[in-house]
Amino acid sequence: MPKNLTVRLDDELAADTEALARAEGQSLNETVKLALREAVERRQKDPAFRRRIRQIIDEDRELLERLAK
Repeated sequence: MPKNLTVRLDDELAADTEALARAEGQSLNETVKLALREAVERRQKDPAFRRRIRQIIDEDRELLERLAK
């Protein structure tokens, strides 16, 4: 199910993003979605990021197990 998201950009970033979308011949929405997708993929490949995520998962598991007692 699609999720609407409001993002506040400063004027310069908004103008740059709009120019990029025009240059690529795509909508502003598609340009932002692609940028986010690429950012997520970069982080998923980053070993340090993966370690931080694993740590968060472990901490959350411990918390949930304590709450479930």
